[in-house]
Amino acid sequence: MKILLATFWVTPHVGGVWNYMQQLKEKLVTLGHEVDFLSYGENHEYVHIINENRRIDRDSLPPEVLNEQQDSPLHSDPVIAYYASKCDFFQLAANHLGLEKYDVIHTQDIFSTVCMNRIRSEKTALVATLHGCVAHELKSAHYSSNTLNKSYAKHGCDYFNRLEYEGATSADFTIVANEWMRNILTDEFQVPKEQLSVFHYGYDIESFMKRVDEKTDIQRPTDKKVIIYTGRLNEFKGVHHLLGALSELKRTRDDWVCWIVGDGPKEMELKNKSKAEGLESDVIFMGRRDDVPYLLSLSDILVLPTLMENQPLSVIEAQISGKAVIASDVGGVPEIIEHGITGVLSPAGDEQMLTAHINYLLENESYLKNLGLNAQKWGIDHWSPDKAVQKVLNVYENALCKKRNK
Repeated sequence: MKILLATFWVTPHVGGVWNYMQQLKEKLVTLGHEVDFLSYGENHEYVHIINENRRIDRDSLPPEVLNEQQDSPLHSDPVIAYYASKCDFFQLAANHLGLEKYDVIHTQDIFSTVCMNRIRSEKTALVATLHGCVAHELKSAHYSSNTLNKSYAKHGCDYFNRLEYEGATSADFTIVANEWMRNILTDEFQVPKEQLSVFHYGYDIESFMKRVDEKTDIQRPTDKKVIIYTGRLNEFKGVHHLLGALSELKRTRDDWVCWIVGDGPKEMELKNKSKAEGLESDVIFMGRRDDVPYLLSLSDILVLPTLMENQPLSVIEAQISGKAVIASDVGGVPEIIEHGITGVLSPAGDEQMLTAHINYLLENESYLKNLGLNAQKWGIDHWSPDKAVQKVLNVYENALCKKRNK
């Protein structure tokens, strides 16, 4: 098969979606399939097919081509206007890059799904994997403030709710990672149950473990436990709550250090908060790095203080590494952590409880190690990439069959 993996989000980037796309491509290629990547490029300035080094820049298109964009209405809401404009150009650029040769287009979000569905050929099957609920994220980010006009907020929420439904139903089949996400789509957005396939993503465990030995300049402190966070530094990841918990923890013990690995829009704000809390010597911001497997091997506890989550890559990698995990009890997280057995679930946003959980693990070495061992045993079996890719291929075949029978 000729397969296009497509996302509206900028790639390459740090995060689970890009990691999933890369690992899926590698497995599909080893099975004899041809796979390309399509996405936005840096700062949403262009759309590119990455592996072919072909791109269309917004500024390079002549006016008559730009006029081919969808006749989207002008929106007074700047959030709606932003995404509508980005979708118009994404769709236009993808169409000019050419999609006719693909048997299957596999999108990774509601935006790319809606766009690809509008321009795909009659013979091309469309499969979508939804890695989270965009409508919920945008509502939380832009429409939840008590200072907003209620009519304005309702209009914005209604717009993205409709887009969520369209994104979840435009493909021939839609894949979600867990029951949590399926329940949101069926209960809240009225997506038909038969539209959805539920199975986890899988993970290339072998490649990850090989990278553990790729040592870098970072060394583990000899007299302290290492707490680590890996992921984007945005509002939803709740890193500000981790800093609040660590500030409280420092009042009673100083036998730890925390590594913050990743970048994002809240990076400077979080650094300022760390300084204000007196954590400059205790919390190290490492930025974006390519040696996460090695850093995890040096660590003791991974903390994911997220406020909104689907199937977090950071937890998967920590489990494979045999590390104790403390994660918020939100989204799909409780489906991959058994509290007290393979990790610890903590109430999202509750800094006092997060402090208590971290303190307890630091205090109880045997419990900490058992959590890691149990997590690794479960994770290596559960995240088998071969099983996951075969399930994806089955969905591709079903989608192609559905197209042929229409």
